[in-house]
Amino acid sequence: MPQMRRRTKLIPWQVAGRVTERQDDTDEVVRTTGWVFNNETGGALTLEEFVETGDNEVPVYLQRFGLESEHDETRTLVEIGCGIGRMTCAFTRRFGIVYACDLDGGFLERCRQAVARYGIVSRLRTIEVADGRSLAVPDGRADVVFSYITLQHCDRDDALALLREAVRVARPGGRIALNFRTWSGLDPVLVPVGGLVRALFRVPAIGPWLSRRRLATRLAWQANRLDPHQAVGPIRHRLTDVAIWRNPARTSAPWGVGEARAEHFEGINKAHWWLVARVIEDDLNAAAEAPGGAGVPNRGSSSERRGPSTEP
Repeated sequence: MPQMRRRTKLIPWQVAGRVTERQDDTDEVVRTTGWVFNNETGGALTLEEFVETGDNEVPVYLQRFGLESEHDETRTLVEIGCGIGRMTCAFTRRFGIVYACDLDGGFLERCRQAVARYGIVSRLRTIEVADGRSLAVPDGRADVVFSYITLQHCDRDDALALLREAVRVARPGGRIALNFRTWSGLDPVLVPVGGLVRALFRVPAIGPWLSRRRLATRLAWQANRLDPHQAVGPIRHRLTDVAIWRNPARTSAPWGVGEARAEHFEGINKAHWWLVARVIEDDLNAAAEAPGGAGVPNRGSSSERRGPSTEP
């Protein structure tokens, strides 16, 4: 089988994953690399405190975005970019099944350890996103698909591919809540510099040393910026009840997103925005399943997606 080409845009995750594998326990992982997952680090920060930040945020987002239900214990959530489980623990205490997806096996191992301590591990399914852009989750499996501070760290094409995957794995009527970062301030400089740093990570003479420097690694994670019209436009036909959530400081109306509502929440970073929407059935898939529609291709069929999974 051909080997996947090593891509510079995956290196920041691989570097951080190797760091997590070298630590003796998850508390040490948090003290060393906690900032990778929510910008917090410190010599005394523990996993319990780290997970508590997720415990505080999860109910706020679920309530504010209208994602919660009295039947959550029977529902399924897919988390794109689980990291070491900061928010996953809270998700497993609320939802019946949680697919925690990340592209590094080291993160997923630590995520499972975190959920075993602070969540309900029997509800957890970990999914390795080996190619950085596709989810080994069946079509229409999720009631909720959630992603926070992940897509901005992906290559642009991968971020858009994961957006399409979020729509694919959501059931008709399911909800997606996906976090993106738009252009602001120094981004026209930071994003190209991030690409340069990722390339330097591959240079044997300096890469290993540079990859352990916090400033360099933070720059390397600056991979893309997407505006709402760039993300929503190509999949608008699959969505209804679309809302673009931003910080109240962002007063201009989003354009190129059809009849999407503009919503505001002071807890959102000024450079971030959220796509919150309900998924509707793909017309092509519906036609393929209807009598006489066998000749219509099923886009993104399960046979085209590969990736390790711990699903029983």
